[in-house]
Amino acid sequence: MVLLQLDPFLNELTSMFEHTIEKGSVWVTLKRSSLKSKVQTNKMASGGETEYRCHIRATDGKKTISTSVGAKDHQRFQASYTTILKAHMTALKKRERKDKKKAAENDKKEGVAKMHKRA
Repeated sequence: MVLLQLDPFLNELTSMFEHTIEKGSVWVTLKRSSLKSKVQTNKMASGGETEYRCHIRATDGKKTISTSVGAKDHQRFQASYTTILKAHMTALKKRERKDKKKAAENDKKEGVAKMHKRA
């Protein structure tokens, strides 16, 4: 696993999405992390506050990349990440939505028809 800076991570993530356009998937995992060993965490627990960071890991099954984002860079990273996701989720199918009024009318009609069959 390779720990990258923010911009190289976003570039690699973009290339992962481009390589898996025809076939494949990219898994992205976000996790809260302090990036410190347990010994340091125990020492700091008695003293001061720990600054938590967001650890992001992405893999396509063959290659794994990761980065760590602090509170200062989170807004900028989130905006860039959102842009990348919107650009590369073109293969998703639109969901067919039923009109609520039509669905309710159909349910009523089916209910009335079932009651007439029983009687």
